[in-house]
Amino acid sequence: MLMAHPAVLKDLIAQYEALTLLGAEASTPQARQRLADISYTLCVATGTKDVDMALIAGRHRLSGARPEDDSLLQTSLPQASALQTSLPQAPALQAPLPAERTSAV
Repeated sequence: MLMAHPAVLKDLIAQYEALTLLGAEASTPQARQRLADISYTLCVATGTKDVDMALIAGRHRLSGARPEDDSLLQTSLPQASALQTSLPQAPALQAPLPAERTSAV
């Protein structure tokens, strides 16, 4: 699949958000056509058929572009297991048990 450059993707998302914020779908025919064109281009750029899915896919591809982006938190299983096997294992620490107290009554 052809991947859009992050700068292009960022621009498409910004244009779509600006047009929807300004109410282009209830505006002039030119504004509605521009929103339709941006929506179509965004779908093509992300390989989706729905503009909502295109926005999700586009934001996901822009690593760190949004505060709710979790792409840095997700690691694949092979990388995580490789990381765990490369780190030395720390010895288990055992705390001494507290001495029993007897009360003198």
